[in-house]
Amino acid sequence: MTTPRTQAARRTRIAEVLSGRSICSQEELRGILARDGFVVTQATLSRDLVDLGAVKLPNGDGRAVYTLPGEPGAPARPSLSGHPGTDAGTDVTRLVRAAHELVVSVDHSANIVVVRTPPGGAQYLASAFDRTQWPPIIGTVAGDDTVLLVTRGADAGAEVAAEILAMAEGRMPGGAEVP
Repeated sequence: MTTPRTQAARRTRIAEVLSGRSICSQEELRGILARDGFVVTQATLSRDLVDLGAVKLPNGDGRAVYTLPGEPGAPARPSLSGHPGTDAGTDVTRLVRAAHELVVSVDHSANIVVVRTPPGGAQYLASAFDRTQWPPIIGTVAGDDTVLLVTRGADAGAEVAAEILAMAEGRMPGGAEVP
């Protein structure tokens, strides 16, 4: 099997490594990735770990090791306010960062929300919405600079649009600032 040297392949390998062994430092992880053909800078690896939601937690030996969300002992990821049923495996932080960086405008009508981005940003933002599995959103359609969200309920668009606007202004669900 040949593995492409893409960001997605690299992040998949990082998740495999962190799930399979105790990794105490980024330098240790960089070495493993390099042996697998993924040569990365410390800054790139740090971004990958943040985007994967990895955190360092003490293990049974008293050492701090990287842990991914959903693994035993890992903290729960943030959930979307007002939506306690949000799956713990979602990536709300990624969505909030993407909205903060990409949303140019938000508008709605009944159960439809239209989000404008700079050219080329809509696919990434739509993917972030899809990954969160946000309960009021049935689905997304992305063009080059526009994301169309279809929401549940006749008037759900207004609530979803307001929450997206808050994310775009740099607020996490619950009012905290974007990290």
